[in-house]
Amino acid sequence: MRLGLQIFILLITTISFGQTNATLSGTVKDFTKGEEVIGATIRVKDQRLGAVTNEYGFYSLTLPVGKYTIQISSVGFLLIEKEIDLTTSQTLDFQLKTDADEKELDEVVISKDRPDGNVRDPLMGVERIDPKEISKIPVIFGEKDIIKTMQLIPGVKNAGEGSSGFYVRGGGADQNLILLDEAPVYNASHLLGFFSTFNSDAIKDAMLYKGNQPSNYGGRLSSVLDIKMNDGNQKRFNVGGGIGLISSKLMIEGPIVKDKASFLISGRRTYADLFLKLSDKFKDNKLFFYDLNAKLNYRLGKKDRLFVSGYFGRDKLGLGDVFGINWGNATGTLRWNHIINQKWFSNTSFIYSKYDYKISISGGDVKFDITSQIQDFNVKQEFQWFPNNRNKVKIGLNVINHGITPGQIDANEGSGINVKRIQPTNSIENAVYISNDYTITENLTMSYGLRGSNLIALANGDDMYTYNPDGTVATTTDYTKNKLLKSYFNVEPRLSLSWQYLKGQSIKAAYARNTQNIHQVSNSTSGSPTDVWLSSSLNIKPEISDQVALGWFKNFLDNKLELSTEVYYKSLQNQLDFKNGANEQANERLEGELLSGIGRAYGLEIMLKKKSGKFTGWIGYTLSRTERKINGINDGNWYVAKQDRTHDLSVVGIYEITPKWSVSALFVFYTGNAVTFPSGKYQIDGQTYFIYTQRNGYRMPNYHRLDLGVTCLLKNTKKFESSLNISIYNAYARENAYSITFRENVDDPSKTEAVQTTLFRIIPAITYNFKFK
Repeated sequence: MRLGLQIFILLITTISFGQTNATLSGTVKDFTKGEEVIGATIRVKDQRLGAVTNEYGFYSLTLPVGKYTIQISSVGFLLIEKEIDLTTSQTLDFQLKTDADEKELDEVVISKDRPDGNVRDPLMGVERIDPKEISKIPVIFGEKDIIKTMQLIPGVKNAGEGSSGFYVRGGGADQNLILLDEAPVYNASHLLGFFSTFNSDAIKDAMLYKGNQPSNYGGRLSSVLDIKMNDGNQKRFNVGGGIGLISSKLMIEGPIVKDKASFLISGRRTYADLFLKLSDKFKDNKLFFYDLNAKLNYRLGKKDRLFVSGYFGRDKLGLGDVFGINWGNATGTLRWNHIINQKWFSNTSFIYSKYDYKISISGGDVKFDITSQIQDFNVKQEFQWFPNNRNKVKIGLNVINHGITPGQIDANEGSGINVKRIQPTNSIENAVYISNDYTITENLTMSYGLRGSNLIALANGDDMYTYNPDGTVATTTDYTKNKLLKSYFNVEPRLSLSWQYLKGQSIKAAYARNTQNIHQVSNSTSGSPTDVWLSSSLNIKPEISDQVALGWFKNFLDNKLELSTEVYYKSLQNQLDFKNGANEQANERLEGELLSGIGRAYGLEIMLKKKSGKFTGWIGYTLSRTERKINGINDGNWYVAKQDRTHDLSVVGIYEITPKWSVSALFVFYTGNAVTFPSGKYQIDGQTYFIYTQRNGYRMPNYHRLDLGVTCLLKNTKKFESSLNISIYNAYARENAYSITFRENVDDPSKTEAVQTTLFRIIPAITYNFKFK
């Protein structure tokens, strides 16, 4: 670490001497809403000198004293040119307008990122998902969805219909860090994965990092999905929403004090339960979800700004009084931005996050509940330093308190069911990091960083166990509450390079080590709301991954067509899986049912994307392999992980027929999930038992479908906008397998039948969207 810090200092202090410099800094905002603009470009005209606003709209640009023409631009906005005489350091804020704000339409509209930004950016495996660009992609039930769109990107795989998880480059569903205004979201799905928890109307920006993320992110092995909520319009009140077949949503935003404070409230609810009440048979059943996003921001002064944001969502499924399950997330973020001076920016955050579920079962005189939760209290401090135009430095620290109750059964008196619980855990996760984006030359850029992470596992006051390889208890120790059980420390270096060897072409290389201290364990092929979370402990070590990636990037047709090709190899340590025949339901000694080993994931990702013109879209393809090797499973040999998927293809096309009408199509194909099926059977006393041999040795049938969509802009005036979206999910009625079960043939018990369950065939949807401006 000492050597790494010395290298940091050497590179950062590579500046020009012999001339007098001055710094131009400030913020860039949206003229219409007053919100800060992320990723806006501030550039010196006819030169390569420039800067980009950070996630809070702040920029810093250091130049030799003199006169300049400064250009400020971002996607969907008109170009601003400003003549300045930079004799001393000064603060200059800008407001970007759209062509709807200006009568002069001869201004230039350019992209948020540089036209060749995908070629020059040193980071690999990074995708920006703009909520405005996904509204025309057909999805199930007609609800535009960032998570569903993200799963069409190479290297990202959905876990299948009716599942709540997604996989990135061979990692498990729990190995993705999902952040909403910096708060972790532990289950990002509604209705078992058919909707995501993220209401697109409330989202400002989303970035996906596929394993080579900068060092300010940590805690997961595979990816980071960083989502920013809208801040709320500081200029005028807006009301918008949508009405669909099974859900509706409403969003309200506006100023509290014009140009100083604003708010945003966005809510969504399904009403399938209302239709159930029309039937006497199902009127007591429950089937719905709701979610609420809220945000308040207040400008304390020219250098200080305060944000308060939160999310609350809940799902409820129930069969009368017999069975019920509900689960949900709650998050809260209090954030303070402070401009220290023209080269230093500070962000201080206090974050709360909670995920819990409850299963209620009743039968006769027996009633019992199964509950589980994970709760975080999180403090984060980050400084951004702009020493010169070649370097952008981030320095920060993070402290998280994890309180986990993996599972507990409570029953009524006289039920005969004893109270059981998987031991709750309490741990403190600390991290300190430093990173730098360094422009070595005009054609060679580098992003590098170092992260130190530490997990402190604390006793809960109960007896603590260690286990033998066969799962039996090895030792039992009585620890006092909050006594230190175990401490793990890991160093995580990160490095990415980009070399533009020809105009419009570059080669990139990256290496990253990531560690993970909280783990989700499941025996199912796809994640469910009731999967159990555990912390690193006496028996569970932190998971570690080392990923290397190499990519070739090329732009065609004046940057209108982008081609990216990436290969990666990921080595994994301390991977968890259940032993054969594990007892995972309400097991008070669940850690004894787990085995640990190594893993590997490698693959090829290709993406061809057209970003402009009447016809836009992309083709994405992934060829990959994901394997595990754990003593006690599959005779200690390599076996494919449940998230392994050999081929994954997505084709997305959007065509704008006229300014009012557009059509879209989506085709997906992927190899069936790896599953464990019985290889034989035997009978004892007339009872049939299935024999299972190789772990994940079989495949579900291949999956494919076609979705179609039409969007019509009904009205667009200064005060009101409305549109209609019609979509067809699974247009050719492919009967894709959700599950396959086995049973004896009624006429011939010696024969075994495989029974396939299909969730969806053709699903039409229609959604009416509106907005009062």
